[in-house]
Amino acid sequence: MLASAPHPAAVTATLVTWHRMVVSGDLADLPSLLHADATFRSPMAFKPYESAKAVNLILTTVLGVFEDFAYHRELATDDGLNAVLEFSARVGDKQLKGIDLIRFDSEGKIVDFEVMIRPLSGLQALGEQMGQRIGPLLAAFKNPSP
Repeated sequence: MLASAPHPAAVTATLVTWHRMVVSGDLADLPSLLHADATFRSPMAFKPYESAKAVNLILTTVLGVFEDFAYHRELATDDGLNAVLEFSARVGDKQLKGIDLIRFDSEGKIVDFEVMIRPLSGLQALGEQMGQRIGPLLAAFKNPSP
């Protein structure tokens, strides 16, 4: 259940670093926040991308695609190991809203990062830009199992 429960200290530290990096536009410290087996669940693909390297590539690229990106709200599960971050952004002339669903391990490492975006026109614009920038690179990170 989502609540305004406090995060464990390690998760809080990760979120503080994440927000600082997003505001600065510099995700150089992202690899240190990711669990080695981190997974990214894209709003454009059914199968997840697996590995910290894949998550780093996707998040670093998407930050370069988004314009006027801003977080608005943060919610947490009772145990503090899951966060929902509501955001808005623009891709070209398309406005979008979305949420980042982030799951952490007990050491504050990001284990799972799932993104949901609306409206469809914003998602399509994002998908087009991501495909142009890193499409061929992403195929290597697809989970082969259903």
